[in-house]
Amino acid sequence: MPITGLHTMFYSSEVDAFRAVMRDAFELPYWDDGDGFIMFHCPPATMEPHPGPMEIDVPAAGPPTHAVSFVCDDIDATIEELRAKGVGFRGKKMDMGWGHAIVMVLPGGVEMVLEEAHTSDDA
Repeated sequence: MPITGLHTMFYSSEVDAFRAVMRDAFELPYWDDGDGFIMFHCPPATMEPHPGPMEIDVPAAGPPTHAVSFVCDDIDATIEELRAKGVGFRGKKMDMGWGHAIVMVLPGGVEMVLEEAHTSDDA
């Protein structure tokens, strides 16, 4: 059941400017999926769970919105193994078109997506 990657999405009302900062300021390598939708390769990641609240002041517009997913190669086997280890899930596995996903419910009510993308062999 190895977790093979971390997929993140950042929602922004200024997505073009956000992309430009990632590309130009942070110099993250990227690719265009063919429709002008830029995706970035990220460096190795770490995860540091915190009890909260956030230690950084958040603008009055509200908290930042992020979607973070764990990536696996075999979602059915991974779900089975995680359930056996006490991880909860909300709903059923969903066919997203690009692959399958399910929402994991983690301690503290934190929800995170587990996903398995289709490979070229699936086509």
